[in-house]
Parts: sequence; structure tokens; C-alpha cells
Amino acid sequence: MVKEGKQVTILVVDDEQVHRYMLCSMFREWGWRCVEADDGRTAVEAVEKSDFDAVLMDVRMARMDGMEAFTRIHALKPALPVVIMTAYSSVDDAVEAIKHGAHDYLTKPLDFDRLRLTLTRALDHHQVAEKRQQVQAGEHKGHPLRSSIIGNSPPIQELLEMISYVAATEATVLITGESGTGKELVAAELHTNSDRHDGPFVKVNCAALADTLLESELFGHEKGAFTGADRRREGKFVQADGGTLFLDEIGETTQAMQVKLLRVLQEHELQRVGGEETLKVDVRILAATNRDLAFEVKTGNFREDLYYRLNVVTLAVPPLRARRGDIPLLVDYFVRKFAEKNRRTVDSVTPRCMELLVSYGWPGNVRELENAIERGVILMRGEQLSEKSLPLPIQKQEGEIAAPSSLQEAERVLILQTLEETGGNKSEAARRLGITRKTLQNKLQRYDLNFKF
Repeated sequence: MVKEGKQVTILVVDDEQVHRYMLCSMFREWGWRCVEADDGRTAVEAVEKSDFDAVLMDVRMARMDGMEAFTRIHALKPALPVVIMTAYSSVDDAVEAIKHGAHDYLTKPLDFDRLRLTLTRALDHHQVAEKRQQVQAGEHKGHPLRSSIIGNSPPIQELLEMISYVAATEATVLITGESGTGKELVAAELHTNSDRHDGPFVKVNCAALADTLLESELFGHEKGAFTGADRRREGKFVQADGGTLFLDEIGETTQAMQVKLLRVLQEHELQRVGGEETLKVDVRILAATNRDLAFEVKTGNFREDLYYRLNVVTLAVPPLRARRGDIPLLVDYFVRKFAEKNRRTVDSVTPRCMELLVSYGWPGNVRELENAIERGVILMRGEQLSEKSLPLPIQKQEGEIAAPSSLQEAERVLILQTLEETGGNKSEAARRLGITRKTLQNKLQRYDLNFKF
């Protein structure tokens, strides 16, 4: 959401006066300021003279059409989001504009709910882009990034850089990654380094509760709303008011729950279960999932409108196998942590033990590594952590990768090895493999490798 206190200014570019008037009237109802331009040339001049948060522009105009105007505006201010309005017959032009940096396009006649959602996402993206420019220029006036995320690998450094850009904004963030990679830790970093850091940080595991219980947990309930409701109870949204709400495993929610979540994200208001009073809330939403929500949208399991509302900014947490260089640092941290917890003295980790830890595949990621080290510290003999106290799957791993059993398996292994060598950089991996990035993405989906950097 756009941070309260700042009035948003939208530049509406359309040669139809009635359409401009209708849009500006609606924007003012939404609390936004509107500036009108009757053609592309006027729009370019306006952008040269003034600052805007977003541009909504028609394609077909007399003196200078929207495509030429977009090109000039994008050259002047690359971070300024431009949303193109187009008739169905001109969709190809709008798609071409998106390829060159336009934020999105909408077909006429406009769906006003979709218009508001699209512009809200554009405004959030603009806020993040402005913050990124401030950080790069050394003008960032927020809190220095305080991070408890351990690692020096390129994927982790890229993640920390993105957190520094996004944390101080009000943008909704979708955190993706395999189970055990540390998505909750990333959410905590975003809250700690945000302007809401003095407010509450409230966590909800959406997969841990049945739908009816989750509704009560999130929205609260009135006394007598259901059997056992012997008193009014405030939900997590109200508890997080003024702070941050982290919705873990958002992909596990039902369609019915998704509709209710969408209303809160759009309107910033809710009702307790069994109640009629409307409550306003000021909450920043962070969500996490180990599912491919874009795929879930295509299959009908996740609402497209909620997906777009959550997916303002995506932070992908890399799997441990893509950041093997961080494993010695993590091992050292966990050894010290569990040695202190269990009153053990650990002088060192044997070279063979570290070799096995670094070469293991870690399907359970950092969480599995943490459990393995805790077990090792508890079962160790003497003052060295050796491979003998590690879980058997780690001890018994093969020294070399087994020969691929098929052409497809050979390709899968090659892609995996290349991604590990490039620290998860898809563009560099695609270059080394001699294929396009899109082809690599398709192969990752086919082989269920789930690298998302």
C-alpha cells in the first residue's frame, strides 16, 4: 500500500475529455490527486516540469500517440510507472510497450477494480524504485540494515541488497523459497529495518489451522460467535495494527479465505467473526510460500487478484545447495549456538565432517543443517565435531554424483551444477549452457528444480 501521509499524484493522458474527467473524479474519491493531459506531447512536457507517482495513458491520440509519449517519458524518468490504456485491437502495441519498460496495460472498457489494483501495484513499485535510488546514491535516511542473515555468497548478498531497498517502503512483499530456507527470517529482517520497527511483528502459519479457525485467528471473533467463544477476541490483524503481519504458507489458504484476505488488503478494514462493527487497520502485509503461486493461479487454486495484490515485490530465498560457500559460516554459528545450549565444549570441526556438510544436497535446507548440527553436538565424543555424529544420510552420501540414468537426467544434473557454479544466477547459467533465459526457466519448471533468484 502507498504510505499514508503522502498524497499520490497520477497523470491521466487521454484526448477524450469526458474519459479524463471520469477517471480524475474516481481518483479523487480514492484520495489521489489527478493531473490531466490531452495528448502525448502535453504529457511529456508535464513530466519534464513536475513529479508524478504514476502515469495512466491512452494509446490512440491525435498529436502524439501513447507509444511515442511512453518512449520519451521512459527516457526522462525510467522509474516512473506508466500504465497503458488500449482497445482490444491495439493490445500488441501495449505488450510491446511492456517489453520496453511500461508497468502494465489495461483494455477498454476499463474494469475499475482491476484499474485500482494495477495502479496501486504501480505506486508500490515506484516507492521501492525511489528507495533503491536513494540507497545507491547514499541518500537513504532510514535505519542501517541490521541483518541476522548469515552468508557472504552472491545469492545472499543480492537478497540482503533487495531487503535494504524494500524494507523502508510500505510495499506488500511475497517471500518465496523452499521449506527451511529462512523465509520467516527474511520477513523479520524486513520488519526490523522498516519504519514500523517499533510496532508489533505478528506471525500466522496459514497451513496450521483449519479455515474456520484461521478466520477467527486473523479477524478475531465476538462472544458467542461459535461454540466455545466465551469472550470477544481480537485477531492477528488488529494485534498487528501499526506494525507488520507475516502470513506464512499463504498458498495453503482456501478460495473462501483468499476472498476475505483480499478485502483487508484492498480496503484496510475487517469485521470480527460474528460481528457487525467495521474495524480499520494499518498493517503492512508480508506473505511467504513454498508453492509456485503463478502456477496455482493458472490451475485455479489461488485467486489471481490476491496474487497480484501480494506480489508487489518478490524476494526469493535461495536454497542451501545454491549457496554452499555459506555452509562453513552456518556450521560455525550453529556449533557455537548448540554448544552453549547443551553446555558442551567444541574446539573444532574435522575436515572430513566439513567436507560432508558442504557436499550434501540439503533437501531440508538451513533448517535441516541446523538440526544436523544440534544432533552432532549432542552426540559428539571429545571436543571435535566429527562425521561420526552426523545423521546417517550425510555420512553415507556418495563421494561422486552417480552417472545419469537418461538424457533428461543428464540435462537436469548439468543445469543443477551450472546454477550452483553461478550462485543461482539464471542469466549467467543460461549463457554458459548456450540457451535463452526463458528456455532455462522452462527446464527448471519441468525438472522441478525451483530456483527463483
